[in-house]
Amino acid sequence: NERVKVTIGEDGVAEVRLSRPDKMNALDAAMFQGIVAAGEQVQRDPRVRAVVLCGEGRAFCAGLDMGRFGNMAEGKSSTGGEADPIDRLTARTHGIANAAQQVAMVWRDVPVPVIAAVHGVAFGGGFQLALGADLRFVTPDLKMSVMEIKWGLVPDMAGLVLMCELARNDVVRELTYSGRVFSGEEALKLGFATRVCADPYAEALAFAREVAGRNPDAIRADKRLLNAAQSEDAATLLMAESVEQTKLIGSPNQVEAVKANLEKRAPKFKDPAAG
Repeated sequence: NERVKVTIGEDGVAEVRLSRPDKMNALDAAMFQGIVAAGEQVQRDPRVRAVVLCGEGRAFCAGLDMGRFGNMAEGKSSTGGEADPIDRLTARTHGIANAAQQVAMVWRDVPVPVIAAVHGVAFGGGFQLALGADLRFVTPDLKMSVMEIKWGLVPDMAGLVLMCELARNDVVRELTYSGRVFSGEEALKLGFATRVCADPYAEALAFAREVAGRNPDAIRADKRLLNAAQSEDAATLLMAESVEQTKLIGSPNQVEAVKANLEKRAPKFKDPAAG
């Protein structure tokens, strides 16, 4: 929708851009819906080899729209009555997730790497959205916060699941209890950022193009395995490695990767099947 723009380049790199710059890309009902729809779009498109997730204007995402908190203060629903995913939190609308949690979790469902280019602020829901990506490239002066406690709430957009994958439990507790703001530099030290750089968008795009030049079947297998590593026991993961490798060895794109390396040329990969 108008809140989220999706473009797919000839190189297979998809760009998903939050486009509500006048509100620092704050999350309203349309933004929730647009982000999930964008994730589902790139998930289905077999041309997509990597995704860059970014925000227009001064910020990546400032979190929940302020209008919602006004409604909460008056004892109303977060939107004053209109249909909205955040008002149906216990409904499992997307597998194990509700509609609000899917804003972050949809990027795990995308079968290729997702690189978030994060600048300005990533507060509350915006922070959780960034955590859903495979990688986070951030500016040194980025401001992040698990801000829900400021509003008397808990992180509820998959934040606890995603934070506990990346940082020590006591670190997650300190940030969740306090809601304090921390920088991109500190985010790198804590485990929430992958790379600190002056221009996260440019570096994310360059990395995505590098990934897009690899065997897309192997990249998708890598993501399935890395997702499984977060939740599966060792025996299950060891078997998954063997199953994925068996599928790859001798497959057309794997053979093409070998030939291209031996012949010192750029590979010409075929698009994987959709899904």
